[in-house]
Amino acid sequence: MKRLPGLPLLIGPPAPGSHRRGPAMKRLLRLLLLTGLLALGAAKPAEAGLCTGDFVNPITDICWDCIFPISIGSIRIFDERPDPPNPDNILCTCPIPVPPYVRIGIAIGFWEPARLVDVTKRPYCFVNLGGLELDAGFGAGQTKAVSGGGQTHNANWHLHWYVYPVYALLELFVDSVCVSDSSFDIAYMTELDPLWLDDELTFLLNPEAVLFANPAAQAACAADCVAASAHLPLNALFWCGGCQGSMYPLGGNVGAHVGSIQSALLAAERLAYKLGRQFVLRGTSGPEALCQKVPRPVLKKTEWRMQQTNPVAATAGPFAGTPLGRTSVPYESGREIPLTGEDFGFLIWRKRNCCAY
Repeated sequence: MKRLPGLPLLIGPPAPGSHRRGPAMKRLLRLLLLTGLLALGAAKPAEAGLCTGDFVNPITDICWDCIFPISIGSIRIFDERPDPPNPDNILCTCPIPVPPYVRIGIAIGFWEPARLVDVTKRPYCFVNLGGLELDAGFGAGQTKAVSGGGQTHNANWHLHWYVYPVYALLELFVDSVCVSDSSFDIAYMTELDPLWLDDELTFLLNPEAVLFANPAAQAACAADCVAASAHLPLNALFWCGGCQGSMYPLGGNVGAHVGSIQSALLAAERLAYKLGRQFVLRGTSGPEALCQKVPRPVLKKTEWRMQQTNPVAATAGPFAGTPLGRTSVPYESGREIPLTGEDFGFLIWRKRNCCAY
């Protein structure tokens, strides 16, 4: 059997002296195998490309005027965006474990870009990580869409919740006790949560939902929609997601799917509520949060803002960094791209009240 010059025989008896070229041959085979794998990866079906997205640039993709207003006590600076009430007094005190047992500081308030969230119909599609898609090797977390009357009226979303402390990443205000010093991390994946797409199991987390499953309670959400669109949502109507729909159930099944932006916003709001109910997410605004973060089993809607990052980043204007529940109708146009931009990413802003010293 013939062989190529300089290469050992691949089939049949080993050529004389081939044992001396064994390591070189192994490297060649590994190279050929790697080339084949890369070719297979490039030849994946077209549907795999539907998981799309862009990395969030912490400089150009941030709505920097959304950090306002800043407050000292009840005095607001650059009061151009809606802001919940701040502590009345400028001076504040916080207990400490050593004498003199309290520290005196100044009550400040500001908005902090603190979290990122992917909202996708494709399990393990990480939109804010550049459209990275993982193959879990099993069908867990598969979503579906139900259609009727020629119009989709139900959507099922998976979400990924990231710790994204922009101020710490950019080393801004590093000496302040009021700014989170954590690092970037993936904190929560709904694909691994058996309650997320099962409304019956989700009832274990929100048994109070039966009190609001009636026309009167849902009609009250119209007032929340108007309040959120005009200024800020109504915290008293905690079961309402404003113009997006009902907060219950605390899962990814959205029954009132009117538009993809509206539906994705509602899913993100529900996850924030769910994480607070599970004591994973803590409150950071109000007089009670001046010294430390506090448990929030019921979502305080005025504490949060949503800024779209994918597929189109909203970095300026009145519709960047909107309160929870505000109508998305004025800015939905151009924010969803067929095939290449049907998954969404949002930057979550939270209000911080802190006793700085």
